[in-house]
Amino acid sequence: MTYILNIETATRNCSVSIARNGEVITLKEIAESGYSHAEKLHVFIEEALLESQLRFADLSAVAVSQGPGSYTGLRIGVSAAKGLCYALNIPLIAVDTLAVLAAQVQVSDGLVVPMIDARRMEVYSAVYDGQGQLVRKVEAQIIDENSFSDYSQKLYFIGDCQAKCQEVLKGENHQFLSEIEFPSAREMAALSHQKMMQNTLEDLAYFEPFYLKDFMVTTAKKQQ
Repeated sequence: MTYILNIETATRNCSVSIARNGEVITLKEIAESGYSHAEKLHVFIEEALLESQLRFADLSAVAVSQGPGSYTGLRIGVSAAKGLCYALNIPLIAVDTLAVLAAQVQVSDGLVVPMIDARRMEVYSAVYDGQGQLVRKVEAQIIDENSFSDYSQKLYFIGDCQAKCQEVLKGENHQFLSEIEFPSAREMAALSHQKMMQNTLEDLAYFEPFYLKDFMVTTAKKQQ
């Protein structure tokens, strides 16, 4: 019996699940306007274990959403996952955040484009086929009217930046699924279980989140 704790904190959705052999048995998550991951994450982990009637010692591995996404959110999730793996002496599994988001959609007539909001008109995006296979790798992309013009297939856009993208992406083959905003630890379950079965594990000492872009720190200008 394989129990995996899945942690997803790459966006505003603070999400935790426990899966048994790839099937979710407990899910705890909340998406608030402000990031509450630092306050909610460890509470959710403890609540999920309690509801699943499990102890930390019962876990086979911890899986974490590796990014891209919020710098702070990723740091919180990865730090928690690595700390648990060190303490429990169990493996760490990393799952691509956009793959987790894309897993919420299965289509037979086009491609899925998961997007995570970045600054201004920039997004982190990738393209998957209807069965979750990667068609175009993850990129930091400035959205304009010509974005995705190379694709003649129907494109299903999902993620937390649909509102701003809809203003410029007007193609007849574009469809926005507004109800799908955030990646969730629910969809992480099957992906992390697959990696566990394939023994695709991370080196705890060297694993870092996939930020895609360098973290930019801005400071307020001094008043004259």
